[in-house]
Amino acid sequence: MKVSYQWLSQYVDVSGYTAEELAEKLTRSGIEVDGAENRNLGVTGVVVGYVVERVKHPDADKLSVCTVDVGREERLQIVCGAKNVAAGQKVPVAVVGAKLPGDFQIKRAKLRGVESMGMICSAKELGLNDKLLPKEIQEGILVLPEETPIGADILEVLAIEDKVLDLDLTPNRSDCLSMLGAAYEIGAILGRSVKLPDSREGLTESAAPAEDVLKVTISATEECFHYSARLIEGVTVGDSPLWLQNRLMAAGVRPINNIVDITNYVMLEYGQPLHAFDADRIAGSHIDVRLARPGERLTTLDDQDRELAESMLLITDGEGTAVGIAGVMGGANSEVHAGTTRIILESAKFAGSTVRKTSKQLGLRSEASIRFEKGVNPEYVIPALDRAASLICALGGGVSAKGTAEARTEEFAPAVVDITLAKINGYLGMTLALDEVKSIFDRLGFPYSADGELLRVTVPQRRGDITRDVDLIEEVARLYGYDHIPATPITGVTTPGSLDKGQKIRRYTRQALSAAGLQEAITYTFTHPDKIARFSGRYADAVPVALALPMSEERSVLRTSLIPHLLDTAVYNRNRKQDDVAVFEIGKVFLADEKELKAQPVERMLLSLLWTGNRTAMSWTGKPEKADFYDLKGVLESWLSGLGLAEAVVWRSASPAGYHPGRTAELALSTPDGEKVLGTVGQLHPALAKEWDLDDTYIAELELDTISQYADFTVVYTPIPRYPSVARDVAVVVNARVTAGELTAKIREIGGELLESVQVFDLYTGERLGRDKKSIALSMVFRHGSRTLTEEEIAAAYTAVLSGLEAGFGAELRK
Repeated sequence: MKVSYQWLSQYVDVSGYTAEELAEKLTRSGIEVDGAENRNLGVTGVVVGYVVERVKHPDADKLSVCTVDVGREERLQIVCGAKNVAAGQKVPVAVVGAKLPGDFQIKRAKLRGVESMGMICSAKELGLNDKLLPKEIQEGILVLPEETPIGADILEVLAIEDKVLDLDLTPNRSDCLSMLGAAYEIGAILGRSVKLPDSREGLTESAAPAEDVLKVTISATEECFHYSARLIEGVTVGDSPLWLQNRLMAAGVRPINNIVDITNYVMLEYGQPLHAFDADRIAGSHIDVRLARPGERLTTLDDQDRELAESMLLITDGEGTAVGIAGVMGGANSEVHAGTTRIILESAKFAGSTVRKTSKQLGLRSEASIRFEKGVNPEYVIPALDRAASLICALGGGVSAKGTAEARTEEFAPAVVDITLAKINGYLGMTLALDEVKSIFDRLGFPYSADGELLRVTVPQRRGDITRDVDLIEEVARLYGYDHIPATPITGVTTPGSLDKGQKIRRYTRQALSAAGLQEAITYTFTHPDKIARFSGRYADAVPVALALPMSEERSVLRTSLIPHLLDTAVYNRNRKQDDVAVFEIGKVFLADEKELKAQPVERMLLSLLWTGNRTAMSWTGKPEKADFYDLKGVLESWLSGLGLAEAVVWRSASPAGYHPGRTAELALSTPDGEKVLGTVGQLHPALAKEWDLDDTYIAELELDTISQYADFTVVYTPIPRYPSVARDVAVVVNARVTAGELTAKIREIGGELLESVQVFDLYTGERLGRDKKSIALSMVFRHGSRTLTEEEIAAAYTAVLSGLEAGFGAELRK
């Protein structure tokens, strides 16, 4: 909302304060002002002149030599290049010594041998926004009205010695979308009263009551609450007086003609949009407000043929023909034109939601719709109508029928809110006196009654944003001054924020895997059903959850595995010559039961990894090495160790769908509640790798929810050993189906407290051992925490291990 300082001064006394000071006070009270724009961009010495004579320049076809009267003893000779300059015009003249915007100084000059004693100016040369002027004025000099006095200062004539405050309003302060609203706000801040215009001053009425010559009905009772109209006859459509045009241009509105300009002027003044119809184009002098019918169309004032939805509110005539879209724009079939002599002037209160929806559907947002959708003041419907009628009678020569024709579907009453002094001080942390609070309500213009410290406040309907006691407390705070409210330290027990266990584990996972050389990927939650079918992971039985309104077929269902999108990531990088890809993703999958599709899907948090390409890059130290299963296994073992789960996880061979049948392991966690399957690690099945056009690719997908349940970040410190250790190596031949994990677990069981560690350091298979045999070499370290072990104790422990392996697995000592 643009607020002219000069215009504002008509309603409230702003003497003693500059526009910049008002802007500062408004901003500090809660209404941000983007700036105070000076309409005078540097004009001095420009006066009104009268073109007495215009003749063609003797030596230039496009120049004219004008004799101009500027109210001085001598007339000035001025050379002008404008096409529209003519004798008998009143024009702005920059005399010698004058200045124009851009620090352009006017000097005595000769143009093609003819002396020029000044310059006849266009609107643009005066620094005016020529886009707000008619096209014919934009392209030539500015022609002033005939009644403009010769010699008058152009700054006063065009009211450009003014500053405009640009209010950046929040949606709740729609009351300031008007000059009166801004005046009330300034009056409250400065403690000065507001002078309202006399809405009926200059109104000329005939003897015939409006209801006898004009009928108003409301068919859409839920979308229109109040509709009033006046019939004005004998109107002459023409240009508005200069003062009216100046005020509209200061507010950023282009003048059109006196009728339209008056409706815009009153809208800016009261915040109440109005519309004028050509009464001769309204059949039966009957206005009905109804909803649009199926397939109905209307050509609006911007000459656009618009298809109307059934939810749109229309203004129609006695034959049911639409003549306007309520609150948005009028119809071209009822437009006021140069020959109009009879006008129906409309003022109404429409449902804001209806206007907002209509405006959005049509892609048509006007100054009127902006105000209607935020809610206009029901108290201003009639005063604004009377004010516009008065101006039309005064400036357009019309006579209004007596009174108004109107219809109402709802009555509005001011809100009454109770507030106590204790509650105000309690919320603000202050000790305001009752008289101070009363003074603030007086400045705001809020009537109240007092019963001790209880105030019953009646809120004017112009302030529709105030409905509760906390709203009144906000008004007290901002009028008292936010800067004057003391800072109150927070007291009491505070609880510091922290991460829950799941968040800690996810953060640790990101840090650990990134440190291991993997990069985190973030992929879409939505996917294509075919990708789920190609790789369903461990949730092969889950039913993909389809989206009701997918953005595309490619993103039409919720994922049940993270792996397909990691494979897409690998392909994307490979297509861009990045063959070595090591990535991980932490994310949710969504699982539905086929028998209970209507139930909410179950969400599971998973960790997925993918590694393809080389483990090391080409360098002078050697050739690149391909990544394999054990690289991924090592990363996961290190990660599990940090979670305190490495010793509790069992790795065993598996062959789930989508994985290589001989290079895949299942991870199971031993817990007090039994064994929990964590997930699968292995090589992608060669057929799928070929389908995705990838080399050997290793993948893993683990249940983070289960890991979070049993993970333990507790660090156990072990003192540095004081006694020596003894190492013993053993190589045993066992059946090829026996795993190293089973052997090491058996050794730990037998070794007891003397065994410190056991490690596999060699694996051998060959014809010498037999077809179904393999040799596994293990290194055992024995140590006692409080004494040195004897040779007999070590020999006994070593023998017990050999016996246990022989009994449990048929192991033979390799010779």
